[in-house]
Amino acid sequence: MNTRKPTLEKISPEFGSSLKVKKNDVYTGESKPFWHFHPEMELVYVNKGQGKRHIGNHLSYFNNSQLLLLGSNLPHNGFTDRLTINGSETIVQFKPEFLGEHFFDIPEMEDINKMFERSKKGILFGIKTKQKFGKKIEKLNEKEGFKKILIFLEVLHGLAKCEDYTLLNVDGFAFETEPQDSAKIDVVIKHINQNFQEHISLDEIADKVNMTVPAFCRYFKKVTGKTFTKLVNEYRIVHATKLLSESQKSIADVSFECGFNNFSHFNKLFKEFTGKSASKYRGQLKLMVQ
Repeated sequence: MNTRKPTLEKISPEFGSSLKVKKNDVYTGESKPFWHFHPEMELVYVNKGQGKRHIGNHLSYFNNSQLLLLGSNLPHNGFTDRLTINGSETIVQFKPEFLGEHFFDIPEMEDINKMFERSKKGILFGIKTKQKFGKKIEKLNEKEGFKKILIFLEVLHGLAKCEDYTLLNVDGFAFETEPQDSAKIDVVIKHINQNFQEHISLDEIADKVNMTVPAFCRYFKKVTGKTFTKLVNEYRIVHATKLLSESQKSIADVSFECGFNNFSHFNKLFKEFTGKSASKYRGQLKLMVQ
């Protein structure tokens, strides 16, 4: 298996531009998400798409749309599992000092500067803010030069002023962003992504990164701040929230399809992870769809 993937993503704006704006209208599945980081900040607007959020230590599933701002060097996976027929994903990548080293230090930019600081934990914006600025973000791809910068500053100012947001990686970021660590974690996460519905033994995963089981357990806890079993279970619960929102399968069937052999254990972990039982979560889904 080829596990050599870039973990420090190199981002190059188009010639004559200080921003990189990408708009994807169709998700083909050709570009596989991988665990990566970059010094550039990243504004992500998904319009009518679905997928996982894996940002630092945070894991969750989104359905329909989302608006995120990620700070510099905050490791994450790609977000979109798929887009609807009319869906799109717009990504704006930029360095915090893209307008000069001290531009955002002036008093008029204080709110944006504070937002940049918050973004180190990953910011998920609420429905009203997403609806207000989503179209503007999508249109950035059509603008050039001064007009693009001006509209982007208006977006940043509006986002900085909003109050309906959530910090995702609230406990702080435990992963180290050394390339060699990120490469190993990338291998582990890919294996979890592909096999979390089955039992993954410690022997199996330790062998993937050429380590003994005790060494792997110590390393993984040091780098991620959690045990391997905990991360696997979190992936399973995130997948369960996806199935509960997209299918009519019984909760018991969802449990077994996500890799849990013990239904009561699934219920216990689901409540620990989401703060509510699976049945209550399903009952509130209409309110949760954004």
